[in-house]
Amino acid sequence: MGFSGHLVFARGERSLLEAPVFNGVDEEVKGAVHAWPSRPGGWQTLQLDHGLWEDNDLSALVESTGAPACVAEVSDSDIALVTGSGTDGQRWQAWLNLDLAAPLLVEEPEDVDDTSLWAVSPEFDDAVRRKRAELEMNVPADARGALAWAAAACVPAGAEQPRIEELLRSHETFVEDLFSVLLDELGFPQAPDASPEP
Repeated sequence: MGFSGHLVFARGERSLLEAPVFNGVDEEVKGAVHAWPSRPGGWQTLQLDHGLWEDNDLSALVESTGAPACVAEVSDSDIALVTGSGTDGQRWQAWLNLDLAAPLLVEEPEDVDDTSLWAVSPEFDDAVRRKRAELEMNVPADARGALAWAAAACVPAGAEQPRIEELLRSHETFVEDLFSVLLDELGFPQAPDASPEP
């Protein structure tokens, strides 16, 4: 089984676990949090199990660090919803591994009695195609949002929009790797050991 939880990316002069947003977390639980190798400039990624992160924690983290931050909500290392927030309150979101996300995001009709039959039906396939097309339509706006967020973080100019769009349409076996590559391409300095290990 893959990882399910949150990847929190932000800048801090000290460990992100010392940020006020984590004040209520038990010390023993904090000890189990996995920190990826830090990137130059104080950029850090924490790998948190489910239950340690709430939606409103992102804005609180941005406020306490005074820098843009983002969080990837990961499901079984297959897909992730990345949400970024700047110090101006501007937010952006993007799904990673769209081909795997589409089937999981399809809404089941209310009149379905047997979900196992629905999942192998032509109607389900059509619904997945529509959802995949919907996600695809959002890619350019998602890429623009990610680039603007990175620019607000004052990192050196990263990739052009077509490269970020390509990444958002791509697939990695472990979505955590795709998240790391996205940060690289947006211009954040790479960690000395750029490959995250769970």
